[in-house]
Amino acid sequence: MNKSNLFLCLTIVFSFQLQAQTDSITQASTDTIREINLQEVVVKAFEQNRRLRDVPAAINYVDPQALNRFSSASIVAAVNSTPGIRMEERSPGSYRINIRGSSLRSPFGVRNVKIYYNDIPYTDPGGNSYLNNLGYYNFNSLEIIKGPGSSLYGAGTGGVMIIESLNENAVAGAMAEYTGGSYNLHNAYGALTTNNEKAINRISYQHQQNDGYRNQSALQRDVASWNGIFKLDEKRQVKASFLYSDLFYETPGALTLAEYTATPKAARPAVGGFPSAEQAKAAVSEKTFVAGASYLQPITTNLQNKTTAYGMYTDFRNPNVRGYDRSSDPHAGGRTVFTFKQTVSQSTISINAGAELQQGFTKVATHKNVNGNPDSLRSTDDIKNRQSFVFSQASLDVADWTIIAGASWNQLKLKFKRYTPRASGEQERKFDNEIAPRVAILKKLKNVTLYSSMSKGFSPPTTAELLPTGGAINFDLNAEDGTNYDLGFRGTFLDGLYIDVNAFVFSLRNTIVQRRTAGGGDYFENAGETKQHGVETYISYPLFQSSPFVNKSIIWLNHTWHDFEYKNFKQVDNDFSGKKMPATAPHTISSGFDFVANNGLSALITYYYSDKIPLNDANTAYAEKFNLLGLKLGYEKLIHEKFRLKIFAGVENLLDEKYSLGNDINGFGGRYYNAAPTRNYYGGIALSCEHKKL
Repeated sequence: MNKSNLFLCLTIVFSFQLQAQTDSITQASTDTIREINLQEVVVKAFEQNRRLRDVPAAINYVDPQALNRFSSASIVAAVNSTPGIRMEERSPGSYRINIRGSSLRSPFGVRNVKIYYNDIPYTDPGGNSYLNNLGYYNFNSLEIIKGPGSSLYGAGTGGVMIIESLNENAVAGAMAEYTGGSYNLHNAYGALTTNNEKAINRISYQHQQNDGYRNQSALQRDVASWNGIFKLDEKRQVKASFLYSDLFYETPGALTLAEYTATPKAARPAVGGFPSAEQAKAAVSEKTFVAGASYLQPITTNLQNKTTAYGMYTDFRNPNVRGYDRSSDPHAGGRTVFTFKQTVSQSTISINAGAELQQGFTKVATHKNVNGNPDSLRSTDDIKNRQSFVFSQASLDVADWTIIAGASWNQLKLKFKRYTPRASGEQERKFDNEIAPRVAILKKLKNVTLYSSMSKGFSPPTTAELLPTGGAINFDLNAEDGTNYDLGFRGTFLDGLYIDVNAFVFSLRNTIVQRRTAGGGDYFENAGETKQHGVETYISYPLFQSSPFVNKSIIWLNHTWHDFEYKNFKQVDNDFSGKKMPATAPHTISSGFDFVANNGLSALITYYYSDKIPLNDANTAYAEKFNLLGLKLGYEKLIHEKFRLKIFAGVENLLDEKYSLGNDINGFGGRYYNAAPTRNYYGGIALSCEHKKL
């Protein structure tokens, strides 16, 4: 591409102030040409780098095609279109993730789920993950391991999320997109990608703003990022990432059933001596910087190493009805993995061994809140977190069998010192984990793979749980641990019918659960044992394969059945043993129909059903079941061989259902409900200028 053509591409693209879809429209254009075969997708989970069908684990894979079915305002709907997972947004930007009941201890934020972003350990050493600092366009692919991943990923019983933001096959060019919609939604993105034999680079910027459905629920997010993949030679590679995110979102607070029924758009009113959410100007402000790189190199013919190093800093501000919280959270760390692979006769032996270390230095201060501004100082704390673990895993492939065994040893050390209102000596708490093993076996048949696994997880309390809102540090809180058994199969039948079914049994001990104070504050306690089992199913089938007018057409459906209850849980005079665990629906269904014609027209129809959800331990309050129907129409056209234009429009919650998406579990005084948007619309335009080399 000569300089004049490059200048023309950039001028046209950025003059429109448009935006790209997920991994750019160049990637989206590829997605509309072919149907992604999930069985053939190569996943990174458990350091296997194998096709999904050959990994003996319960894994959900979210690709650009799944993201493209919904609005670019959020990844929530795309994640919820996979079985076994429920992602919530109490208000725009306020994420919470429930993987097989893991949100029981997460009143807000993402906890008990380990997250990696471009090989970087994104979850901080205190156990919190600022997932909401990532914009929609930072997700090119997302792998979600359901159940404990402690054998390779350290402490955690909820699961693991592996995020990749740059596709190694990304096409060079410039791209941009703009989306507008209900509640004053504005979403803009621009990116420039270069690609040659030695390197792939992408620099991008995204801006999102939204007034929100409820009062006091506006959002603004700006994310600038750079990602690069550098091929030093055939076997050595460097992957580098830089991201800066500036996020602000208002928090309207939960409503009682009477308030939710009367005025669902209202923010939490003033109660007792606490101001309303609007009076307190309740909100969250997060500024996050992360930079890191991984280096893959061969050591011998059969041995290679990948080492990752990173640094991350988050500045957090939270005016709320109780006070004004602020914290600074710098942390750094790294991960190294040695991989040995040897073929002997008809068998292949692979061994992974390595370690991960993270160190955090958190400073926390609480103030009196006066109209959204910090006033008199109430407390200041210094917290030092160090989380480390070593791991090893061996796998044997012989004939049609794969056998995997792995284990890790984890340690978390926390040092706490309070300076205000009176200085205290340094306190220390240490959590040691015995060996956390995982054993799995897989059998390949003609069109089907069968697998089974057993894994044990260990999850110490996070910093936010040890230091509850407005209270003293709770060093009496213990780690929870659990054991998970999976049995599943994946297979393709009848010219493209794909089925993925997983059944599991999971039990937790010393389960950490959340409680609410009158002012909406949080505190936590261990709650005995749980008994959890379920079946998660995904089915897809391509339609009209022989039609000359159809480019792609697929119908897909997933169903989740979860039966979760407290096996043994007594709280003072209350015995909740045998009660259903709150926050989890017994049944959810997600389905849809994707249709793309050869002339560029497309129609994407999606449906989601959630059963009733218990909202407290006593099972005396429920969030009602709901049905969500969505529709997205689009048109895509190649212009002058290099420019690709795409226009689209959609509607969400077409049935105009009234429902609560993010519920405050065990909310004090019955404050459980956070109303989600009713029927709403969006539309946009995208343009890309493509070239094989730039």
